[in-house]
Amino acid sequence: MPKIKTHSGAKKRFSLTKSGRVKRSHAFRRHILTKKDTKRKRGLRQGAYADATNEAAIKRMIPYK
Repeated sequence: MPKIKTHSGAKKRFSLTKSGRVKRSHAFRRHILTKKDTKRKRGLRQGAYADATNEAAIKRMIPYK
């Protein structure tokens, strides 16, 4: 079988945990930060997990992670 190509955008955005869950970061943290309050920005710093409905699709995009 030939090797599967990894999706370049997905490999930069997602990582897998030891238990196999997909870890992701929050959106809306790049620019226009002056109008967002500190509490919201602090929450966006934390990592999050991808939803179970999207997990299989993401794992197909990053087969060797």
